[in-house]
Amino acid sequence: MMLIDASFIIQLLRDLSHNQFKQVPSLSRWMLPTIRRELIMLENQLPLFVLNKLFELTNDSSPDQPSTNLNDLAFRFFYRLLQSDSSHIPECYQAYKFEIEHVLDLLRYNIRPPNVKGEEVSRGIQKQMIHSATELKDAGVKIKVDEDRELLDITFGRKWGVLTRELTIPRLHISDHRGTVFRNIVAFEKCHKRCNPDVTTYLFFFNRLINSEEDVALLHYKGVLHHSLGNDERVADLINDIAKEILADVNESYLYKVVNEANKYFDTAYAKTRASIVRNYLTSWAVGISTVGALLALYFTFIQTICGFADAFKSLESKRFSDIFRDALVLPFRDSPTPNSAVLVDTDAKT
Repeated sequence: MMLIDASFIIQLLRDLSHNQFKQVPSLSRWMLPTIRRELIMLENQLPLFVLNKLFELTNDSSPDQPSTNLNDLAFRFFYRLLQSDSSHIPECYQAYKFEIEHVLDLLRYNIRPPNVKGEEVSRGIQKQMIHSATELKDAGVKIKVDEDRELLDITFGRKWGVLTRELTIPRLHISDHRGTVFRNIVAFEKCHKRCNPDVTTYLFFFNRLINSEEDVALLHYKGVLHHSLGNDERVADLINDIAKEILADVNESYLYKVVNEANKYFDTAYAKTRASIVRNYLTSWAVGISTVGALLALYFTFIQTICGFADAFKSLESKRFSDIFRDALVLPFRDSPTPNSAVLVDTDAKT
């Protein structure tokens, strides 16, 4: 059974190589995505050394045979589960410090953070999870997509001075097939003793970054997240279900600097004040217009008051303080009628 399955996989990869990994003439179009999804499952894995040995024994040295190895073909085939755009496929790493178990392990190893390849990536303690995308946006964090980066390469840094920060994330495609490959990689990282939880950390990062359909809509608007699941709520449920009932390893997080720096910025007085203003006064365009109108009315009232004080002060500049004081004491009595004058007025009226 292992020999039959291995022969099928090798022939499939060779046929795809001859057709630029677009289609196999002997298969229907709907079959190839299903086969790819089935072959990446952890329970369907074949030992990679068996596949490599069979690939070498059946190698055809004819001129039309592409000069490549099995790892390159397998990685190019299964990478489509993570990125639908086949024009940008990272190079498959060839030198490994340990033996690769199977094609799922091969895919996982080649999508880890870039500086993992050849040397150990810096990992540390992640104190807490990152805030959601909408919370970060309200606090002044600019979310940016970088299509040229590899999948797990996420950074956080300053942008436009001291106050603003920028969270840069590679583009991610979400579908049912990608949910399958993520679940199987997480299961493999939890079961195998030599695996660092890099993909698991990445999924927990997105699990906390996406808490609602509003977060999905924001990431989709920024170009970070693309999906084919119909609505944003299903995407949020899919991301949250992958990390369900899985314990995150906060002591071996390769994103510990990104998350800790983002949370440190979120706890600053500027970020809290900005987030409070956005949530209370700028939740929608209608509320924003009302807030701006109220501020303008307050501003014009203040200007009017200042102008009134300025006119009054200008009229008093030509007078001395003693004259102003005398007028303030005498003016009320000068304007009010005296008792004698009131009696005279009445007498004259009678006359």
